[in-house]
Amino acid sequence: MEFLSNTNVQLYIMAYLIGSIPFGLLLAKFIGKVDIRNEGSGNIGATNVLRVLKEKNPTLAKKLGGATLALDALKGIIALLIGHLVGASEATMWAIAVFAVIGHCFSIFLMGEGGKGVATGLGVLMYMIPICALIGIGVWLISAKVFKVVSLASLIGVVAAAAASFVMYPEMIHTPVVIIAFIIFYKHSENIYRLFSGAESKIA
Repeated sequence: MEFLSNTNVQLYIMAYLIGSIPFGLLLAKFIGKVDIRNEGSGNIGATNVLRVLKEKNPTLAKKLGGATLALDALKGIIALLIGHLVGASEATMWAIAVFAVIGHCFSIFLMGEGGKGVATGLGVLMYMIPICALIGIGVWLISAKVFKVVSLASLIGVVAAAAASFVMYPEMIHTPVVIIAFIIFYKHSENIYRLFSGAESKIA
């Protein structure tokens, strides 16, 4: 139990639990009246919320999709704000960022299942290295417009943000950024397979 009395450990657990909150599932279930785990791709993220509810209520779909995106991003930001308020070191802050993404992707509330980490990853990068996150968002927007495939745009955006961190902050330890990117790519493994097989869905 002495292990749990360590402030850093408490912060990591806090970040994981906050990251684990499945906002997409909750919004879709209690407002959209649908369990998105059984619809569309089965993912709890903003893209599937939008895709599933679009067929039933396009206006509500946009609102809940946008709310899911914002809340999933805020999970990481809130966890980092708490860390900042208690005076966490930069290394601890980066660990908090990683645990928030892990929580979203492998939620304790969903028996280890979860989202794909893009929004929460964006949130933590926006807090820690905002210019790199903005570069990633810009690349995502351009890629989505050109390729019209959300998953591909997300992966390209993640790579762009990570690459920008190496260029803009060569002195920082990039391991947390690489871990976050790896988790996101891992959670997109099925999408990557469909991309190579030409079966991935495009934006309507």
